[in-house]
Amino acid sequence: MGNNDALLNDFRLKTLELSSVLSSAILGQERAIKMICLSLFTRGHVLLEGDVGVGKTTLLKAVSQCIGGNYARIEGTIDLVPSDLVYYTFLDENGKPRVDPGPILKHGEELTIFFFNEINRARPQVHSVLLRVMAEHEIQAFNRLYRLPYVQVFADRNSLEKEETFELPSAAKDRFLMELSIAIPEDRAIQRELMVNPRFHDTDTLIGSLPGDLLSYLDLDQMSLVIQNTITISETLQNYILDLCQGTRTPSKFGIHIDSLNVDTLIQAGVSPRGMSMLTQVVRANAWLAGRDYVVPEDIHDVLTPMLAHRIMLKPIYEMQRQEIIPELMESLVNKISTP
Repeated sequence: MGNNDALLNDFRLKTLELSSVLSSAILGQERAIKMICLSLFTRGHVLLEGDVGVGKTTLLKAVSQCIGGNYARIEGTIDLVPSDLVYYTFLDENGKPRVDPGPILKHGEELTIFFFNEINRARPQVHSVLLRVMAEHEIQAFNRLYRLPYVQVFADRNSLEKEETFELPSAAKDRFLMELSIAIPEDRAIQRELMVNPRFHDTDTLIGSLPGDLLSYLDLDQMSLVIQNTITISETLQNYILDLCQGTRTPSKFGIHIDSLNVDTLIQAGVSPRGMSMLTQVVRANAWLAGRDYVVPEDIHDVLTPMLAHRIMLKPIYEMQRQEIIPELMESLVNKISTP
């Protein structure tokens, strides 16, 4: 076994242990936990969607605890301004004005998980600052440039209340690796456990009980490169991925139909080249996590919806039906485009 093979296997076992530990603390979210583990090793940012109180904050704090980094959070509000991400001002005990680092700068280079809760409540000017952090891992403040080499951004959108919200534009959504739905577990036994077991009532104690050294955030960039350079994708599957992505732009070319809708006038924009690249990276990581050094079709199908759905822009007239149209479109992509 080569050095890379041994390294990949070691980190795979650690990641499976991480997944198991997170699943024991955040019940009923195994699917989301797996996708977040894949995002760690592809160094991508993640959109979250789900009802309030389903454990999004607890999950992200738990991830930060287990990889040894620091966690920061900010709440999206209508009056939030870009500088609120960087610093905040206040009067100290002597009545003198003070300026302290804001949530993005507070932990410096050790910031690993940054959670922007209800991002669509913040104005586009705030989004632009966040997008620079996501794209360039740096921010300008106090007349100097601060590097944030390990930061991974998670953003939650309020999907219930539409007043005083600003939907992310397609270019901003495309910066996110994937979008995950975190819902209330359907299993009544899990719901009952969350309701009555005191272990899940105090989240700080719960998170503090988790091991802090399952993975090191300092190793994630290197391991991401090793995975991408080691896991192979056959030319046949490369063409299959190209067809799937092309199907999000011109579905009728592949015989995709949706009842009572004209697919030729349905889509405004499909998956971008950046989205195609990100999909390939996650597919490789998925094969690695399954213990293979090559990709199979199941690795692609497994991540297709969280990777592509938020990148498909419907014409405005159809956006109100998005929750019905997109799942049917994703299912048709898999069923109509021949799997190698």
